[in-house]
Amino acid sequence: MMQDFRRAKRRKVHHPIPVSDAMTGEMVGNIGNLSESGMLLMASGPLVNDALYQFRFSLPADGAEAAATTLELGAHLLWSDQASAPGQHWIGFRFIGLGEQQLARLRAWVNQPGSQYA
Repeated sequence: MMQDFRRAKRRKVHHPIPVSDAMTGEMVGNIGNLSESGMLLMASGPLVNDALYQFRFSLPADGAEAAATTLELGAHLLWSDQASAPGQHWIGFRFIGLGEQQLARLRAWVNQPGSQYA
């Protein structure tokens, strides 16, 4: 059995959550799973290894949340791997410079009752 050494719980995403580059507005890909410290992105093309990005995405409303929450945050690209679909890439990011409100919203969304985890 393979052990997972990640510290943060990662919530699986079952419906597309599009991610855009906050600087250019271009669509980058969709979230595969999300934690309070990072995300797995299914990107529609390769990105620059070890680079910093500014992303924007909206977390769907869950439970007590009346509406979707849009987050804009910095992310450091940790790793990238070509997916089986042509032109698609799995990319792992670590979030950087999160504000307290953003962190609290991410934590609440990840820990929502009934969530499934990766």
